[in-house]
Amino acid sequence: MTKLKLSAIPDDRPVKITVELPATVHRDLVAYAEVLGRETGQTVIDPAKLIAPMLARFMATDRAFSRARHGL
Repeated sequence: MTKLKLSAIPDDRPVKITVELPATVHRDLVAYAEVLGRETGQTVIDPAKLIAPMLARFMATDRAFSRARHGL
């Protein structure tokens, strides 16, 4: 079984923003959503719903960001 960095995506109230992604990033998001669906037993989720948890996880594990944020 694959160990993904994300687990099931909670249903949360979003704040709407618009971003443009390269086609390769979108394809990877679609593929990640498919793998995540298989791993968690969920139906394949909308790849756009992966962006917020991925960014949150990235920022939570970025030590330089954490140090800089606490220095503000």
